[in-house]
Amino acid sequence: MPDMSRQSEFFYDVASGLSQGQRERQEDQIAFDFPVGVDHGFAVLSDGMGGHNAGDIASRVVVTEVFSELKLKTLSPEQQEDTIRQSLQSAVRHANLRLESIAAQQDDDGIMGATLLAPVLFHDRLYWISVGDSPLFLFRNGTLTRLNEIHSMEAKIAVMQQSGEKTAFEAANHPDRYCLTSVLAGYEIPQIDCPEDPLRLRDDDIVVAASDGLEFLSTEQINTVIQDNRDKQSAEISAALLREVDRFDDPDQDNVCLCVIKTCRRSSSDADRSPSGSQESRASKRSSMTVVSAKTENGSSIYRISRKVTV
Repeated sequence: MPDMSRQSEFFYDVASGLSQGQRERQEDQIAFDFPVGVDHGFAVLSDGMGGHNAGDIASRVVVTEVFSELKLKTLSPEQQEDTIRQSLQSAVRHANLRLESIAAQQDDDGIMGATLLAPVLFHDRLYWISVGDSPLFLFRNGTLTRLNEIHSMEAKIAVMQQSGEKTAFEAANHPDRYCLTSVLAGYEIPQIDCPEDPLRLRDDDIVVAASDGLEFLSTEQINTVIQDNRDKQSAEISAALLREVDRFDDPDQDNVCLCVIKTCRRSSSDADRSPSGSQESRASKRSSMTVVSAKTENGSSIYRISRKVTV
């Protein structure tokens, strides 16, 4: 159980981004909830499995089920944190059962699958649950680090390379390199990454949760984009990452969805900046910003930033 006696006064600058890439439809889904002026929140994203039937439906089901289960908790933030691992694991089970039920009603072979990534923040503490290969990154002091496990053959092939069973060339070109070893598909989930202890965040850390479409860029490219935009708002970082994906112009570019979370330590002056006057009114609102990449008729890319505030 985290030490509640020394809670850091953090708040978050959060924005999401979406790009269809070169695919015929958008199979990535994302939703997040970070109330304005409150130092806790969460995001949920899912990547429908390409090549499987109704991948877009599968990812929507996963996001809806997990988001609803986390959102509808009536416990206090402290009580929620005490049981967050159980809540996340329960949400995954319910989403998986829902996929099983929907798949059984399909007219075809009934295969539906999706990844899941859900980071949850309480003050300066980051928890998460993930299934599949959707990456969770931490950018700190100029360095980008992946936090969550990779549930694909890529991780196993890397071990084979390290042991000398595969050369670097063989590992990089292995036909099964990107085959997933764990997903939500209505049957037993082989691997779930849900650490017991949270990661302690620091002022100016940047957390990026994304689908694997972002990894058409190398880790070095992603790191450079964030480094060059680290002092900007999360929406601008999201737009910069999507621009870099478009600039890379891979003909096989997958869908991309991402959520950028900047952590900021609250100063005494922050309480006086509420446009509506009181800190209580700020805490009762929710603000979401989404960057959407789209193509114009002449093939050029545009980036729309939309902001929604709800009470």
